[in-house]
Amino acid sequence: MTAKHRTTGFKGYSVQFSPFSDQLLAAATSANFGLVGNGRLSILNALPGTEGLAPRQQYDTQDGLFDLSWNEAHENQIATASGDGSIKLWDITLNGLPVARWHEHKREVMGIEWNYIAKSTFLSSSWDGSVKLWNPAIPQSLRTFNEHTGCVYASTWSPSQSDQFATCGEDKTIKLWSVNEPNGKSLATFGGHNDQVLSLDWNKYIPEQLVTSSVDRTIKIWDIRNPRGQVAMFGPFEFSVRRVKFSPFSPNFIATAGYDMSASVWDVRNGAVVYVHDLHKEFVFGIDWSLFHPGLMATCSWDEQVHLFQVPVVK
Repeated sequence: MTAKHRTTGFKGYSVQFSPFSDQLLAAATSANFGLVGNGRLSILNALPGTEGLAPRQQYDTQDGLFDLSWNEAHENQIATASGDGSIKLWDITLNGLPVARWHEHKREVMGIEWNYIAKSTFLSSSWDGSVKLWNPAIPQSLRTFNEHTGCVYASTWSPSQSDQFATCGEDKTIKLWSVNEPNGKSLATFGGHNDQVLSLDWNKYIPEQLVTSSVDRTIKIWDIRNPRGQVAMFGPFEFSVRRVKFSPFSPNFIATAGYDMSASVWDVRNGAVVYVHDLHKEFVFGIDWSLFHPGLMATCSWDEQVHLFQVPVVK
């Protein structure tokens, strides 16, 4: 059974389960496809059994929201990425205004992610081509990384190395970085896609492994020790995959959300689709796995809905 919550008037861009609670998730949404108008951060209770999703709190912003990330060191805080180039930090126990705000990016902030290990830092990635490192206690960014030649769609931290992260973008590349590299240059560049790279994620069980998705309608898996070529490729598909996420419970499964209006779970060992969620009626932009319940997933879509559903346990 699928539980649904309607974000009336707001297109879904990103959804994420809380790393602290098995009954909380958040969605970042935008009015008018994020081109003009407000954004909204929705906090939802994922109720047990078949009761579904219930709104708990919401925060409206003057510009669209494209991504969010829970503060790994503070269970009630969420950072959001905005179309006006700003980043805001919210406390879900408070009403009204954000508790902190930063505005250094010159264009839309497309991605934001908290460090899983060094929990005092997070990354933002932007249409201005830069990636910035932040500490929520400091009013300015700590460092800026500037090698991509177009929009940076996403940045993601290594699950095993607190200083390493990877980025992907409009310039068709994936880059590996260390925040400790003194000259601010990337450690490696992977260039195997034929079009913009939209999303990437690390395998939590194989720390050298990354998965990416691209406008070239393929999914690729990489070993960061070998920048010269991918380990595996799936596709080409009929439509692009907008977001990819490795399972937090197994090294063998990834979830995808895409322009075919569905979310799918793949077995990376043979490239087979083992589950398809096809109840959305527009592009699916956001997808996440619960960290507490194996196979529990959430999606958000341009059809103005957040879905919560259970995938049969895959091992």
